[in-house]
Amino acid sequence: MNQADALDLVRAAVWVVLTASGPAVLAAMVVGIVIALFQALTQVQEVTLTFVPKIVIILLVIVATAPFMGAELQKFTGIVYARIEKGF
Repeated sequence: MNQADALDLVRAAVWVVLTASGPAVLAAMVVGIVIALFQALTQVQEVTLTFVPKIVIILLVIVATAPFMGAELQKFTGIVYARIEKGF
């Protein structure tokens, strides 16, 4: 394995992490902004108001996008195994 192969593998791994975690992170950002606006407008400063909805939404998004995440991880694993089989 040379440096180009290692860099290509790391780039693919980072891309898989970004695409697999993207929907959950995006949902958390949107919910966080909505809750922050709600708190700023109503001056309700309840600590649990920020955590509970985020946790629920993130879990729902993960459940909804689990097939997509699994497919991305399976595709990446196939690429890694193919490279191991070929000897890089």
